Amino acid sequence: MTSSDAALEQLIRDARQWANEDPDPATSATLHDLLTLASEGDAVAAQELGDSFSGTLQFGTAGLRAALGPGPNRMNRVVVRRAAAGLAAFLVDAVGAASPGTRPRAVVGFDARHNSDIFARETAAIFAAAGIEAFLMPAALPTPILAYAVRALDCDGGVMVTASHNPPQDNGYKVYLGRHAVPESGRGAQIVAPYDAEIAAKIDAVGPLSSIVLAGDGWTVLPESIAADYEAAVAGLVDREHFPARDLKIVLTPMHGVGGDTAVSVLKAAGFDDVTLVAEQARPDPDFPTVAFPNPEEPGALDLALAAAEELGADIVLANDPDADRAAVAALDPATEAWRMLRGDEVGALLGAHTVARLAAKAGEAGKTGETAKAGDDGVEGVFANSIVSSRLLSRIAATAGYAHQETLTGFKWISRVPGLLYGYEEALGYCVAPDLVRDKDGISAAVLIAEMAAAAKAEGKTVFDTLDELYLVHGLHASDQLSIRVADLGLLDAMMNRLRVNPPEAFGGSAVEVFTDLAEGSEALPPTDGLLYLTRDQSRVIIRPSGTEPKLKCYLEVIQAVESAAELPAARQAARTSLDNVLRDVREALGL
Repeated sequence: MTSSDAALEQLIRDARQWANEDPDPATSATLHDLLTLASEGDAVAAQELGDSFSGTLQFGTAGLRAALGPGPNRMNRVVVRRAAAGLAAFLVDAVGAASPGTRPRAVVGFDARHNSDIFARETAAIFAAAGIEAFLMPAALPTPILAYAVRALDCDGGVMVTASHNPPQDNGYKVYLGRHAVPESGRGAQIVAPYDAEIAAKIDAVGPLSSIVLAGDGWTVLPESIAADYEAAVAGLVDREHFPARDLKIVLTPMHGVGGDTAVSVLKAAGFDDVTLVAEQARPDPDFPTVAFPNPEEPGALDLALAAAEELGADIVLANDPDADRAAVAALDPATEAWRMLRGDEVGALLGAHTVARLAAKAGEAGKTGETAKAGDDGVEGVFANSIVSSRLLSRIAATAGYAHQETLTGFKWISRVPGLLYGYEEALGYCVAPDLVRDKDGISAAVLIAEMAAAAKAEGKTVFDTLDELYLVHGLHASDQLSIRVADLGLLDAMMNRLRVNPPEAFGGSAVEVFTDLAEGSEALPPTDGLLYLTRDQSRVIIRPSGTEPKLKCYLEVIQAVESAAELPAARQAARTSLDNVLRDVREALGL
């Protein structure tokens, strides 16, 4: 017998054992079918089996995320039960150490993807069996409502079953900590190290599947008022006194996700009555039939929304991803007379400037009454923050207004932990406009303040693009772009990163590299992360890093053009585009593409 034959026989034995223990008849049947085909010599079935059993899905700071299917390397009821049991053990120990005698509390939410409700219900049952006071969301609801509930219900932990904007075959398991399980700065935020490793160790220590106990009852299904409480809190963010304009025609798409009803309710409660849902994408559908990828950033994802906006003569398009933690914006660009989606950095700057304006208005009112305007929820001076791969424009906006600014690693698990955070964003369409309510990115609260900002601009005869231009005249035109390289073999990512470390580029776009930072070495400001940062003499910036959630190498480019007057803006835009193209060419060359 050859080694490959022996390996296939072992694989078949492992798969048979899994199929016999699998509590899900659907994945068990799938596995039995694969086993039959593989035993008959079907190479495709053998390959699928091999990948499904090639390892154990690893729990990290992004929790779990993978394709649905049988086996330890897929998302299924066995993997989720083990994850829930490990997380339950972690919460029991963490709360017991921090507050002896206190019963841990946890809340579980889910979106409308395939099996999300089943994974969530079994998680609640395992939590209850472990002695945790468990709450289950009453329906498929947006991720921001789960993040809100962790804080609102004073929970030690939270689980959101979602794969966000991943393809329809995927699902995931996102973990939040709160109350006694984590210090104040992380309460209600996604996990970071070392909690991920501690939870992973607990998962690894879980015994056989038969040892995991699921309670028949004992958890609480939350009333629908949890969603209503969130909606009221978010609608209450608007500043009707200083930004009263509500004349705005909005087209909204939830991208077949769970955010539609919530977003419409919140916008209308905030005074924005003219909201039209994209009919073809209005209801939750786990198969996402109208989009190749349910991600507003993907080409074509907003085509239906843009067509509806054109037909209705809308002022703005708002889009959420399927779990509604991200928000996209599109509008008619006066420079081209065509609809286009704004980049995440453009929206991030606009929301940052609008936050400054809101704070200034409130500070003015406080000054009139002799009160002191407070910034931040920790008594710390207010801070604006964005991820290191996002534009530098926010830092200039904050500095001009007299606020501190902080750069973080990529991901809201870092942004939301910034002490005294007033507003934070990352270029991948994630915005935190109300950290006291939701210590995470929230596409619905962001949509409300985007609407407030756009309506205020319209009332002055302007568009959001005019507002952007005003920022450029003060701070310089900041233009950004990205290059994403998808790979089939994750080893290629390491090879490309090593190539750059061994042979660092000397220039990008004809401008010499003056600062080279290997982010893996860490610094006082940032923990170590796999990434490379280059800053050139003309202030062009290039950051290259592997994606944390997909098999991609991501390259982030930004150039800055000084602008003295509005008349110079068209030429500055063209110059910035040329600079970005030149930098992009050199990045490709450095990567050997």
